[in-house]
Amino acid sequence: MPLFSHRFSTASSSSSASPSYYSKPAKGHKPNSSASASYRIHVAIILFSLVSVFIGVAGTIFAITSAGGPTSVYRCGGTKDTFRVSGSRKLGGDGGKGGVLHERRKLLGFVGIQTGFDSVDRRAALRSTWFPSDPDALLRLEQATGLAFRFVIGRSKDAKKMADLEEEIKKYRDFVILDVEEEYLRLPYKTLAFFKAAYKLFEADYYVKADDDIYLRPDRLGTLLAKERLHPQTYIGCMKKGPVITDPKLKWYEKQGNLIGNEYFLHAYGPIYVLSAEIVASLASSRNGSLRMFNNEDVSVGSWMLAMDVHHEDNRALCDPRCSPKSIAVWDIPKCSGLCNPENRLRELHKVEMCSKSPTLPPDDIEQ
Repeated sequence: MPLFSHRFSTASSSSSASPSYYSKPAKGHKPNSSASASYRIHVAIILFSLVSVFIGVAGTIFAITSAGGPTSVYRCGGTKDTFRVSGSRKLGGDGGKGGVLHERRKLLGFVGIQTGFDSVDRRAALRSTWFPSDPDALLRLEQATGLAFRFVIGRSKDAKKMADLEEEIKKYRDFVILDVEEEYLRLPYKTLAFFKAAYKLFEADYYVKADDDIYLRPDRLGTLLAKERLHPQTYIGCMKKGPVITDPKLKWYEKQGNLIGNEYFLHAYGPIYVLSAEIVASLASSRNGSLRMFNNEDVSVGSWMLAMDVHHEDNRALCDPRCSPKSIAVWDIPKCSGLCNPENRLRELHKVEMCSKSPTLPPDDIEQ
């Protein structure tokens, strides 16, 4: 932050003599009364000058000391790597003490890995593969790719679950905690809360929603996001359409299917998709309850995109069923909405050289 100093110019007394008044003193007055008044005026001017000098010096010292320290409370690798976002809009990583985030971190992209209380083994598998397991490694990855990564989770009424989460937070410090209930049926609400929180925490060009059961190449994702795009509102993902599921017995049942019709509108698969900053700014400014929530999170987000003038960018490298020279995200499409048995599959894929050690592609080699 640039150093701002405030300079106060002091008032200087005039060196010229005060005008003299030659007149005979009135009867009953002492001859030296005019000299006494002049003396008091000079003393007042000197005192005013001294006070002005003191105020100027004090102001300069205050400006230097107040502007000398950093204003951002976020530093990857420090004690504030986990963010707690409350409904009161007070942000920070101070253990819930109500700290306010003064400056957003500037990034190419922020990636929120959506996770839950029952996904401890998945997070362990991720930290042993492509997701760095300590804050210093997270910082190095951010410096190399321009991307910051955090696990994103809501809250639970179960005290034991919350206590276990706090222990994990103390150990790894790689979470964003949302002030929403962590429940599968409320994933659309969590997703909106995530984008609102991410926008307040980070000043990124892109915001990425990803699930905790995919194998990701951060370097290739950074390369994809660094490409020049003409449309400021871009929605990137593996785009799909299909019949609306109206059978209550099926997993992807949509109870508001009558509002959609026979076929879903174009939208991205849920395991990973990207929204540009302008889109997320609009979502961040939306009033609670103003956006329609369908049963499925990816359908809900797709419906929000229909209300905006967004460009749908279909990129199949984000849903590759196997590791390839161009894969960015690998998961078992269409068999599972993510990797089947991710705790084991993540480690298996990481051992495959094509998955973990193949070269990063230059931007022009990424197919849309």
